[in-house]
Amino acid sequence: MTNSAKLNRKMGLQRSSTSNKQKVQPITKVVKNDENSVDLSLASVTSNLHDISTPNGPISSDLAYNSWVAEHPSALGSFDRMMKAAKGKRVVVFLDYDGTLSPIVDDPDRAFMSDEMRAAVREVAKYFPTAVKEFVQLSNVYYAGSHGVDILVPTGPLDSCDAKNHTAAIDKKESDVLFQPAKRFLPAIQERRTLLEEITRKVEGARVEDNRFCISVHFRKVRDEDYDILEAKVKYVLKNYPEFHLTLGKKVLEVRPSIEWNKGHALEYILDTLGFSSSSDVLPLYIGDDRTDEDAFKVIRSRGLGFPLIVSSTPKDTKACYSLHDPSEVLTFLLRLARWRKESSSSRSLAQIWGPGNLPRSVN
Repeated sequence: MTNSAKLNRKMGLQRSSTSNKQKVQPITKVVKNDENSVDLSLASVTSNLHDISTPNGPISSDLAYNSWVAEHPSALGSFDRMMKAAKGKRVVVFLDYDGTLSPIVDDPDRAFMSDEMRAAVREVAKYFPTAVKEFVQLSNVYYAGSHGVDILVPTGPLDSCDAKNHTAAIDKKESDVLFQPAKRFLPAIQERRTLLEEITRKVEGARVEDNRFCISVHFRKVRDEDYDILEAKVKYVLKNYPEFHLTLGKKVLEVRPSIEWNKGHALEYILDTLGFSSSSDVLPLYIGDDRTDEDAFKVIRSRGLGFPLIVSSTPKDTKACYSLHDPSEVLTFLLRLARWRKESSSSRSLAQIWGPGNLPRSVN
């Protein structure tokens, strides 16, 4: 057996046959009972699912996508196999925002998470430590913005910060910890933002977004013939500033500090703050859709235990083991995950699962 095959087996990634079709499964519907609870019962609603499905998930008319899904099986079709591998493990959930919890839209300020998705994240956070890329106004959830360089930790003071490169600060409530390894770059970042806003103003469709530790120049609405002009303008702003570098995301150019820190480092840092850095029974589950999520996928693969999930409706190179088609499938997956833990914890207390002092707190 090859090393790759051994890794796949350890992750619960054994191939299943695609020759037999399975019936369309009803989508999980969130029914709000009150402000802090949801009903995870299954509703007979199939409008968000494809008409035909296989053990590896929905069939697309795109043969290239079907071939890609064969290499990156649907996490919905593989759910039971994944949870079998997760049995007895302590699962930690990491979630991207744009394109994962919310749909990709032309205006990033209008990338809102639905009430149903918010309820699903709240439910997941009742049973698992949960980290989200953006601030989604849920307490007791870890937040890792700006590609992991702006982290809010709801667990009290930390003792794992590298004083040479990292800055930790207690918020006004003296209960949350702000971890900002790029804090010293803030003044220079704001200077670059002002310049970018000025020089991109004449490029129709371009939009500059301030993500505090990362300046995003969106070009989703920019005409193809104007892209080279926009890219040249952005590169001009960074000329003679080696402390910054330019990366390409989904229809976005991102100006970031040149420090050795990415979403993979953020994942490791959060596991460390939970006391799980050297634990062999911890299983990180990361769901993301952007190329910057690949750093986190690589970390999970290197650990030899965990589930990196890519959200994509088109084939792409990725280190992810499983796939989800779009945010609606992410919603279904999260609800199934919460229900799985709820049912499995009915016979085992959460204290038995997580151990003393490590209980995930309910999200208000």
